[in-house]
Amino acid sequence: MVDHVEMSSLDLRYEDCRLRSPKTEKALLTSILEHGIRDPLQGVDVEGQRILLDGFKRYRCAKKLHLGMVPYTSLGNDEVCGIIDLIRISNLKGLGILEQARLIMELKRVHHMGNSEIAVMLEKSRSWVSMRSGIVGDMTPYVRQQIFSGQFPAYSFMYTLRRFIRMNTVKKNDIDTFVRSVAGKHLSIRDIDILANGYFRGSDELREQIRTGHISFGLSQLKKAFKMGTDGMSSREKKMITTLEILLRYIQRFISQCSDGWMMSHNFVAQANLLSGSVTRQLDAFSRELKSFHDRTGQT
Repeated sequence: MVDHVEMSSLDLRYEDCRLRSPKTEKALLTSILEHGIRDPLQGVDVEGQRILLDGFKRYRCAKKLHLGMVPYTSLGNDEVCGIIDLIRISNLKGLGILEQARLIMELKRVHHMGNSEIAVMLEKSRSWVSMRSGIVGDMTPYVRQQIFSGQFPAYSFMYTLRRFIRMNTVKKNDIDTFVRSVAGKHLSIRDIDILANGYFRGSDELREQIRTGHISFGLSQLKKAFKMGTDGMSSREKKMITTLEILLRYIQRFISQCSDGWMMSHNFVAQANLLSGSVTRQLDAFSRELKSFHDRTGQT
């Protein structure tokens, strides 16, 4: 049942567990301005409090538009069950792996639940829960704040910075320094990957350039070095490098777009399902070829 409730009656204690996306919120603001809030916000009603669990982007947009009332649906009166239900339907709600991880940590921190108990309620393996707990454990409070505020891409932490975190020579305060240097600069995921490799594997001079804010200079130097490294390759080899760059860029773009949690039209769903099915049928063959290629290049 959908009710219309006062915005001031919503408890936002889980807002920091959800990723912000300024770009998505800007588009959503326009949609709400034209059509209103189509999907109700969701939460749990506990001891007279409406604890919001889903719909924080809609809430912030409504606040910007000075709306006093918003549509709201209650998921019940049990806080733990509400969080569990949200994680279980995370694919439908656009809940990314980091958001799942933050909610799991809240279940452990606030409700004193163990990995095994959470796994049983989610109908997942204990390792599934442990892996997500480990992701949050890898973050310092500063890095976590930058990621969840939308200043640093979640993908860059997951697939770039975590590689360096596992290196014994890289400390967490080094990760903080790097994130502080590049966060909020509107850099692409590829540029952040290039800068991270230069920062953690390059010279002291390059690290100092990045630390002191000379991002454009450092990035141009790294790209120039990469371009020089392609000299001496055959045209076929250069084409393969270009193909891999494009492949990486579009994989990153797809993951980033999927994690935004935006609304989908019926026309989009029909075409997207057809195309994603075609891609899915190619995944096994693609994975085999990519792994074989990676192994061959690693042995050279």
